[in-house]
Formats: sequence, structure tokens, C-alpha cells
Amino acid sequence: MLDRVLSSDYILASVSPRRKYLLRQIGLKFVSVDSSVEEEKSRRHPLTSVRNNARMKSRAVAHLYKNKILLSADTIVVLGKKILNKPGNLKEAAAFLRMLSGKKHVVYTGINVINQKSGIEKFGYEKTTVEFRKLTDEEINFYVRKYKPLDKAGAYGIQDDFGCLFIKRIWGDYYNVVGLPLVKLYELIIETLIK
Repeated sequence: MLDRVLSSDYILASVSPRRKYLLRQIGLKFVSVDSSVEEEKSRRHPLTSVRNNARMKSRAVAHLYKNKILLSADTIVVLGKKILNKPGNLKEAAAFLRMLSGKKHVVYTGINVINQKSGIEKFGYEKTTVEFRKLTDEEINFYVRKYKPLDKAGAYGIQDDFGCLFIKRIWGDYYNVVGLPLVKLYELIIETLIK
């Protein structure tokens, strides 16, 4: 089965540099395309939101790619009952970080996989709890100004930049917080390859 997973051709319905990096890390051959889908900014249950967005992204481009496996994902941050999507501007990004400071929040990522050859479509998700340490205004302002985290749910990245210093601890899948839970993705791909 591993040989089939690694030898398949994939279409990633995302231009996220983090998701592309993670797919390369596990050795998948893929082409990245922009699904051009307007993400639903739902106030409904987080799982409904990530499921709808992930499905819309892969389904939007599926008809263009025969005999390929389409991958898409959607990540959101949830603080209490408030969903923090990608911030609309730097002021909102700073406000998000102030809200997250010193608290626990939950990161949901929904993944949709469509195998065009077999006609099988599978959805799955991962949920991770993250605890922020107490942030100073200086740290928040520096991060927002330097890293401009407008493409990140919750306005921070756990990987590769100053945002890693915000995290006190996590419970669950680290890669989920980055934006693509790799174990869940691998399991879903296998499910679409089994007939």
C-alpha cells in the first residue's frame, strides 16, 4: 500500500506554503493549485465549518483532473465559542493574539480527499488543544508588524517564526496546528485507494 500511496499523483487544492512543505516532507508527488473558493466564515460548529470548506476546495477543482487524487484542507482556531479564521488586517491579527494570550484554544483541521480514479471521497479531521503563554504588547506588535500573519487562522504560526514562542504546550497533533495533520491525511489517502 505504501508504494501505491507514494506513486500516486496528487493535486493539492491549496497554495499554502506550509501545506506544500509538509507534502514534500512525506514524499508525495503533487501539483499545487488555487481552488479560488471563498471560505465559509461560519458561526456554526467548527467541525461543520472545516468540513464544508475542505470539501468545497477539492470539489471546485476535481473536474479538471482525471485519474488524480485531490487533497484539500481547512484550518480554524476556536477560543471558547468564538471561531478565529484568518484575520482581515493587522489590527485584527493583533486583537486575535491578545484574545489568545494566556489561554487555551482548539485548532481544527478538516481534510478532504477525492480519488478521481476510484470515485471514492473521504473526509476526516483533527482537533488539537494549544495553550499560549501570556504575551506582552511588545511581542504582539513585533510579530504582527514583522510576520504579517494574515494567511494564518488565529493570526499565528507554530512553525518557523517568532510565533513558536507563543506556545506553552499542546495536546494532540503538532502538524494539525501547522495546517495539515499528516497521519490523518495518510489514513484518508489509504481509504481512497482500497477498493
